[in-house]
Amino acid sequence: MADSIDDLFCEFVRTRSPALLRTAYLLTGDRHLAEDLVQDALARTHRGRRRLDDPGHFEAYTRTAMYHQHVSWWRRRKVAESLPGELADVVQPGSDHARRTDLKLALHQALAQLTQRQRAVLVARFFEDRSEAEAADLLHCSVGTIKSQTSKALARMREIAPELLSAVMEEA
Repeated sequence: MADSIDDLFCEFVRTRSPALLRTAYLLTGDRHLAEDLVQDALARTHRGRRRLDDPGHFEAYTRTAMYHQHVSWWRRRKVAESLPGELADVVQPGSDHARRTDLKLALHQALAQLTQRQRAVLVARFFEDRSEAEAADLLHCSVGTIKSQTSKALARMREIAPELLSAVMEEA
């Protein structure tokens, strides 16, 4: 017997919520706002679940809803940003936990110092691995805006968190 669309949606929420929450946290820089963003996006996906052709589209629909909602938030109001908590992350055996924690904190602090638009562009381009055209479509702006915001954001990141660049160079 085939799973109902509701069962498939519940399974999607159970399995993909941590990944969605990580993306939302990178977008917002705040754990509570990230939870709100994911909850709003999942609610939108739930309302549209029957219209989706394939349950495999739940994730794409939810992530798109997250980006659109985030853009709507930054256009609507300004939110005081803080870093009030950390998301649980699976530690890999043999890894240097202290170094990973330092780099993670540096990344979160650096992202918090960017504008909301710059942060959204970096998350879409590098964390979500989207092309410039996909990011432009997702954020409702031109490819030129994506390019300029990426350039400005990366320059700002190099300026405020040079330790991140050296960590990337060590891994390469």
